[in-house]
This record gives sequence, C-alpha cells and structure tokens, in this order.
Amino acid sequence: MDPSIDTITNNIQLALAPVFLLTAVATLFNAISTRLARTVDRMRAIQEKIQDGLVTDESVIRHMRIEANEAKIRGRLCTLAIFFVVLSGVFISVTVLELFFFQAGAVRSLKTDYVVWTFVLGLTSFMTSLSIVLGEVVYAYWSAGWHLHRR
Repeated sequence: MDPSIDTITNNIQLALAPVFLLTAVATLFNAISTRLARTVDRMRAIQEKIQDGLVTDESVIRHMRIEANEAKIRGRLCTLAIFFVVLSGVFISVTVLELFFFQAGAVRSLKTDYVVWTFVLGLTSFMTSLSIVLGEVVYAYWSAGWHLHRR
C-alpha cells in the first residue's frame, strides 16, 4: 500500500474519533428539544383553557397559572441546555477540523494547544448541558403536583 494512503487513512481516523461525541451531542439535542416542545405545548394548553373560560373555579385557575409559570421556567432551562449542547457541538466540530488540518500538514502556524482547548471546551459545554437537563428533570418532577388531591 502507498505510504501516502496510509498517512491519509491515519489522519482521517484521528480526525474522526471525536465525531462519535457529535452523535451524543445530537442525541442530547433531540431529547432536550422534545422536552421543550412538550413543555411549550403544556403551557399553551393551560393558557388556552384559562383564556377560553373553560375553567371557572378560582383555585383551579390559580393552580393552572402556577403550573404555566413552572412550564415557563422549564422551557428556559431547556433553552439554556440547548445553547450549551449546540456550543459543545461547535467546539467538537472545530476540534475535528483542527485535528484533520494538523495531521494533513495544511496548518502549521497554529499551536496544538488549540486542539486541547476546543476539545475541553466541547466536553465542558456538554457536561454543562447535561447538568442543566438534570436540573430541569428534577424541577419537572418537583413541580408535577403529586401532592395535590384530584377531584
């Protein structure tokens, strides 16, 4: 086999290793987006019931407004988590590009420290997003109203 082909194959393999992290980023993005969509749908349903006058009991309306506010907080948490997971994807993608260009010899003037920093920032952003999602899940459970008595 031609040594240049071996070198190119090695370069591609090295650059694509972090791409597996991008699969995790995409999966987390999908999960958060689904949670956000459900939260927004719930908030809209509550607001429609209140605005259409379908509920007349003042204590129920008060509870529904509290639930709508909790949904708004959950939506904000999901949006923040999406920001960090997208930021993670950007940093990991930049890492892949840096590795490919460094290995291919196309870029020699940049320091290899950039690869380390973009990878670390990508993982840090990913962990931040995971932490926010955990917080949103705990808040969703806490605010679910398990303590309420249903009629």
